[in-house]
Amino acid sequence: MREVVEPVVAQELDTLGFDLVELRRGGSKSRPVLEVRIDRRDGTKVTIEDCARVSRAVEARLESDALVSEQYVLEVSSPGADRPLRSPADWRRFVGRRATVTSGVLAGGKQEIEILALEGEEGAEVAVVRDPKGRDHQVPLSAVTQARLAFHWKR
Repeated sequence: MREVVEPVVAQELDTLGFDLVELRRGGSKSRPVLEVRIDRRDGTKVTIEDCARVSRAVEARLESDALVSEQYVLEVSSPGADRPLRSPADWRRFVGRRATVTSGVLAGGKQEIEILALEGEEGAEVAVVRDPKGRDHQVPLSAVTQARLAFHWKR
């Protein structure tokens, strides 16, 4: 389903000036739930009105192309504080922030790191990161299996 739905959703978002951050399918077989996380290209926060506008447009497109069952649920929201890092542009945008990264290059396979920089050519980008002990590492994005911004509640 993802291979068919994701390009359609991304194209509709592109028309509206939004980026697809994440698309997840949940729910059950009889009542699937499509969770769409969006971001604004201008860097401002996603509003409820943005989500409603995107929801109406995506829903119309999915239904007109008959890509979903009649009983599906569409949820559109902002990516949240623990947003995924999916592209080199995301890594560049969040230099200076902390992220939880899963990669065989990191000790233990998963660490919370600080993003220091992104280097390299297109297709061969390398994140320069600092681990909790203050050591710097170079992590090829191709070796990252999952990355999300880290979020900590302030006390």
